[in-house]
Amino acid sequence: MQIRGVLAPNPGPFTLDGTNSYVVRDADGVWVVDPGPGIASHLDALAAAIAAIGGPWRGVLLTHDHGDHAEGVPGLLDRAGAAPVHAARGAVDVVLADGDTLGPFSVVATPGHAPDHLAFVVGEELLSGDSVLGRGSVFVWPTPGALSGYLAALQRLRELPLRRIHPGHGPLVADAHAKLDEYRAHRLTREAALISALANGHRTIDALLDDVWSEVPAVLRPAAAVTLAAHLDKLDEERRLPAGVERPAVPETDSPEV
Repeated sequence: MQIRGVLAPNPGPFTLDGTNSYVVRDADGVWVVDPGPGIASHLDALAAAIAAIGGPWRGVLLTHDHGDHAEGVPGLLDRAGAAPVHAARGAVDVVLADGDTLGPFSVVATPGHAPDHLAFVVGEELLSGDSVLGRGSVFVWPTPGALSGYLAALQRLRELPLRRIHPGHGPLVADAHAKLDEYRAHRLTREAALISALANGHRTIDALLDDVWSEVPAVLRPAAAVTLAAHLDKLDEERRLPAGVERPAVPETDSPEV
């Protein structure tokens, strides 16, 4: 089994150093997880990696359909040849769901960052997309049950015999279990801080962000507001949300680029 990362040249506040695309080779052929953005030089590098690693071309898997992970699909297929595209939603050849297996991959639904988000397990390796990053944390999109589902998914992953995480952005994670513990603890710490802020009488979006997400830079404040909405939804679902709390307006799309 080989997993080769190819970093896209699209650095930014949401993408860190850029999007990580992965070329995966098993005994039966070659797969690409998340072709990334439609940048010609990146797609050329991916096609070269497919050719270099060798074996029959089996197809594409998407962790989710945000543009920085999925936009490059047509360009990659133009370069590498026609092959099926697999994802949880959209105009794809094969729709994947939790518990499916495909080639060397086991599929784990990891809703939270996006409703369609999947992670792929290959042996002791996890290709996590944006459910876990190599550095920093992810925003959670406030669909019904998103944050509860995300915490449950992190716990499910923690129970697997994983060794390393190959994230959608950021460096390789050498200790999968430690990172998953860190991610759950971070989200629960935010929840505790939010409950404290509400108990202290904060009710506006700005006051809650200033208190609970005080370290977040201005460019990421809209994403923090989206995650705040997911946290408020969870408290509301659990009947723990006080009356009169201002709720963030959420864009119609779950793409972070909006």
